[in-house]
Amino acid sequence: MYIGQTGQSLRKRINGHKSDVKNYNIHKPVGEHFNLSGHAITDMKVAILKQKNFKSRLQRETAELEFICKLDTINLGLNRDLEWLSHYASAELKLLEEATISICKSLVENNPRTGNLGALIKVFLSRTKELKISAECQNHLFIWQAHNALFIICCLLKVFICQMSEEELQLHFTYEERMPGSYGVECEDLIEELLCCLIQLIVEIPLLDITYSISLEAVTTLLVFLSCQLFHKEILRESIIHKYLMRGRCLPYTSRLVKTLLYNFIRQERSPPPGSHVFQQQTDGGGLLYGFASGVARGRLQKRKKDFIKAGLWTVFTLGGVGSKPAPQQEQSSPLANQSLLLLLVLANLTDAPDTPNPYRQAIMSFKNTQDSTAFPSPSPHAFQINFNSLYTALCEQQKSDQATLLLYILLHQNSNVRTYMLARTDMENLVLPILEILYQVEERNSHHVYMALIILLILTEDDGFNRSIHEVILKNITWYSERVLTEISLGSLLILVVIRTIQYNMTRTRDKYLHTNCLAALANMSAQFRSLHQYAAQRIISLFSLLSKKHNKVLEQATQTLRGSLSSDDSPLPDYAQDLNVIEEVIRMMLEIINSCLTNSLHHNPNLVYALLYKRDLFEQFRTHPSFQDIMQNIDLVISFFSSRLEQAGAQLSVERVLEIIKQGAVALPKDRLRKFPELKFKYVEEEQPEEFFIPYVWSLVYNSAVALYWNPQDIQLFTMDSG
Repeated sequence: MYIGQTGQSLRKRINGHKSDVKNYNIHKPVGEHFNLSGHAITDMKVAILKQKNFKSRLQRETAELEFICKLDTINLGLNRDLEWLSHYASAELKLLEEATISICKSLVENNPRTGNLGALIKVFLSRTKELKISAECQNHLFIWQAHNALFIICCLLKVFICQMSEEELQLHFTYEERMPGSYGVECEDLIEELLCCLIQLIVEIPLLDITYSISLEAVTTLLVFLSCQLFHKEILRESIIHKYLMRGRCLPYTSRLVKTLLYNFIRQERSPPPGSHVFQQQTDGGGLLYGFASGVARGRLQKRKKDFIKAGLWTVFTLGGVGSKPAPQQEQSSPLANQSLLLLLVLANLTDAPDTPNPYRQAIMSFKNTQDSTAFPSPSPHAFQINFNSLYTALCEQQKSDQATLLLYILLHQNSNVRTYMLARTDMENLVLPILEILYQVEERNSHHVYMALIILLILTEDDGFNRSIHEVILKNITWYSERVLTEISLGSLLILVVIRTIQYNMTRTRDKYLHTNCLAALANMSAQFRSLHQYAAQRIISLFSLLSKKHNKVLEQATQTLRGSLSSDDSPLPDYAQDLNVIEEVIRMMLEIINSCLTNSLHHNPNLVYALLYKRDLFEQFRTHPSFQDIMQNIDLVISFFSSRLEQAGAQLSVERVLEIIKQGAVALPKDRLRKFPELKFKYVEEEQPEEFFIPYVWSLVYNSAVALYWNPQDIQLFTMDSG
């Protein structure tokens, strides 16, 4: 059974499901189910459970959620893809923000007089001093109150940070209630104390069912603190909050915080099941501290707890807690792991201060394997050790998300210990296959995710050991590759197929030179180590060259016709075909160099590539005398001539098997010194100058789209546009 909702006609919705079945779209639950053995599209039955003139999509999704919970189709049915649930939570969070914005604005106005923000923070700080003991003693009520206080602080901070500068925010933390005739004394630095307290909470409080939500709230609040970048572009490089985190009392916790966030990601601890954690729904819709905070927020305004938080909303925030309806638990869902990873990425991309390098990036660059007993190089102020096997497993399993792919990129690029470990693994296919699947699904992925996956491949292909080993790994039945049934293929050949497919997609759709360049660089790095190429991979290499050749001829013809026409017309501006030709000829030359590198270094290992060359030999004829390709064409022309001659001597009407046999014999007979040696093709990935201009907006777009229980009004965001992520 599968529960769904639609704002379209029922016919359109069902036709969509049927299309998934007919097109073997196994990424959709209905498409997967009816393509199983013993199932057919004729078995599909449809029933209307509820028909109503819903006023909004949220109302429809709420009704859908009720039926999913009632009929338990998460466990007993086909409902698997719960991405819509994040939309549900986001919509509810929007309702919360709208309901509380007036309260928060009132607090902003009254705070200089009442000092209520500081008072609330001090309540929370006093609670956290005994939080570790409370966790060990299973003191549910104490932890619940501390969490409620932190949740309110987080909600208020979101509004403060969105609506004011960091300097104004800092000022609000200094306000205290003044009694008539009293004199103020210098206040402690509450911002630093709160930040330090949050970090201590994350690294020191044991992760139990009763502490899961407060740990998540601490990570979320740190994210909110750092979200100034979302609303103020000028603090991309200099921020008051950054200074607190990169020096002073927070600095000694750097390595422990990075290590804890990594382990949160590695462990993927699920949110506690309904009823197992500390939050008990109150009949009036709010907890003990909610009533207090409601009064605090209004100053001396009338208390109305239900205005601060709605009962239905509480179910979302308590992650399936005891409420009116428990939220269904996502399979393999870990809000804490997701939020920890997002915070880690934000911290890793803080810009260096003029006199202080980012300590969190230093920690990420220098940590080692727990199995590594060698001494840390000096100085390594933020070094630590972590279990690389567990980290590798988590990275392999989580690559469907942008943020996990970005973490993998950062570790491979910046931490030589991690890179060395991963390249030495004998099960590299577990990591490479998810990356290839991201590239294969290029139409469904955002461009940044595709770039990160591609750069990861480029970094891996810089290593000759990797380039050799991938051709030794044999894969069977790659189900997600739909262009052709691949019952058996090497990982290397599959990698070539996916990269070539990405190039062809880019040529016809996005036309992104950066993507082109990185794809070709990865192929070039591998080319000298091509081994036993699958016949389909060899065909696709030559097919790509054919496509480029046709494109070259087309542009050349357009340029010729335009030039002829311009001689008999007025002085209208001409299209710049010369630039287009230069770009295409650069790509063609790179492809010729890749083919040449394979033939020069591993001819006898690749009979299928020679076969494909001979089959399409006419393609190369026009480039033999072209001044841009004459040098690189010498070896290719020699190979074609040599093997064509041997095939002619063998007679006509040869079978494929016989042709391959002749090619293998000829590869042994061809003297290696007849092939001209060219410089080795090697490309190395280098980050562009000021990489933060790309990575900081990208990371925050991931936070905006993926963070749990966080909503920001998109109209307030200045750092990126809504379509940039």
